[in-house]
Amino acid sequence: MNKWLTRDAISFLQELHHTFDFRRRELLSNRPQALARALAESNLQREWIPNRRSSPAGEWKVAAIPPALRVRTVEITGPAEPKMIINALNCGASAFMADFEDSLSPTWHAIMTGHSAIQEALRRTLVFKSDDGSKSYQLKTDETQLATLLIRPRGWHLPEKAFQIDGRAMSGSLFDFGLSLFHGGKIGIETGRGPFYYLPKLESALEAKLWADVFKWSETKLDLARGSIRATMLIETLPGALAMEEILFELRDYAAGLNAGRWDYLFSMIKSLAGTDREINFPDRRLLNMETPFMRRYAERIVEVCHRHGAYAMGGMSALIPSRKDPELNARAFELVRKDKEREARQGFNGTWVAHPDLVPIAMEAFRAATPVQTTANSHSQIGRLGDLIPQAQEKPFIDDSGAPVAPTLAGAILNIDVSLRYISHWLGGLGAVAIHGLMEDAATAEISRMQLWQWRKNAVRLDTGETVTADWLITSIRRTASDLGQHLNNDPNSLSIAASDLFRAEDLLKELVLQETYAPFLTLPAMDRLQQKTQETQHGFDRAARHEV
Repeated sequence: MNKWLTRDAISFLQELHHTFDFRRRELLSNRPQALARALAESNLQREWIPNRRSSPAGEWKVAAIPPALRVRTVEITGPAEPKMIINALNCGASAFMADFEDSLSPTWHAIMTGHSAIQEALRRTLVFKSDDGSKSYQLKTDETQLATLLIRPRGWHLPEKAFQIDGRAMSGSLFDFGLSLFHGGKIGIETGRGPFYYLPKLESALEAKLWADVFKWSETKLDLARGSIRATMLIETLPGALAMEEILFELRDYAAGLNAGRWDYLFSMIKSLAGTDREINFPDRRLLNMETPFMRRYAERIVEVCHRHGAYAMGGMSALIPSRKDPELNARAFELVRKDKEREARQGFNGTWVAHPDLVPIAMEAFRAATPVQTTANSHSQIGRLGDLIPQAQEKPFIDDSGAPVAPTLAGAILNIDVSLRYISHWLGGLGAVAIHGLMEDAATAEISRMQLWQWRKNAVRLDTGETVTADWLITSIRRTASDLGQHLNNDPNSLSIAASDLFRAEDLLKELVLQETYAPFLTLPAMDRLQQKTQETQHGFDRAARHEV
């Protein structure tokens, strides 16, 4: 048993589960009805972004931002893995978000290794050695050079099947939050290093209220000062965007800000509007960026809400990553990321995300150049600034010169299949964040690819070649692409290898996801079943102790 799963920690997790899990499951079961009500009640403009609502309960502000979170110019994100945590904390970023959700494949070993690494990082004892012992990594000794650590627990929808209570899998959200707070809450407060969190995939004010109650209960239970826990909420669902101000209000005593989770937001928009009179068959994924009007207004709305209420508005992730092997690709990635971050700074964001240490100075420079008054050690110049309106040439996205919608392309459809197969294969092989075709792919970006394929098939979309996306077309194209990957991928020195068994499982899962009549809300849910099956086959089944049933 992991050393952090002590008897007292398990007792705390049990109480957390018994106190809040029924309410969590009830909110999840009500999500479809809540979405329908939100869409019916909202006054969505033609760009599918809500008009400004009146502020809940009149004028209010979030609690004062703690010193460690007052400068968040560039945050690096990545899976909660020991080497990643060390490199991220050392890389010169303002903060690091250790992720248990979109960029981590949730094997029990990976989850517990991540929790151990976080606790050791908070205590500044974390070290990592390569398998062959040739390399060793450790944290810098100068405290001022280390990034602030934030933790993203899993979303409300994800279970931890390896930790069961009364025969039921514990919520991954409550497990990640509870275990990290139980061991790290007091040391975080004593050192000024936390406890700081990112909350993913919220869909309503009621879900935010649940987190607020979890925080309040946990602080009382663990004898922590009220308001010690601070959280930044990811606005990465369409229902969450419709209620972002209400979400911030419910968590106002614990809130540090809101984050523009752009890729999950695009995925959520596609699935949330499916089957409604507002549905649109978006074109190729490469055209879905922050320059389109509905994404620009989404970003500006986050800044507006945050700065009206004294919270930080955090920009999102550019999926581009540098290449240390190809100078031309590297220069292109740097330039595009720079432009992306300059846009966010002009819009009034307080900081932004990057996925690679080499991008930290690029983003830092872009923000400092675009910020009218420089960041100081105790505050951020962007608070209160609503940003500059960025002119747009087109009023409506994805319309060509003739006035017709831009059609998805054959190349875009095949790329969606290719990316989905590669990512799911790596995820089943234990990697939740993977460089694919010069982009950092995680569950959020892979969701866009598979959801587009499902939608195009459902709506019998015609591609630019005149072909129609049908079930038979998808089956043939997935089989052909998987065959090509199996023959050539592992011979590519620029790509990580994929096990044949994982590619087979990925092909089977992708077909299921794109052919089923009703879309799966998250690909990680059926993927977890296959991950568990794989583990069982490897270990010849879990016994009671291995599953940590309590």
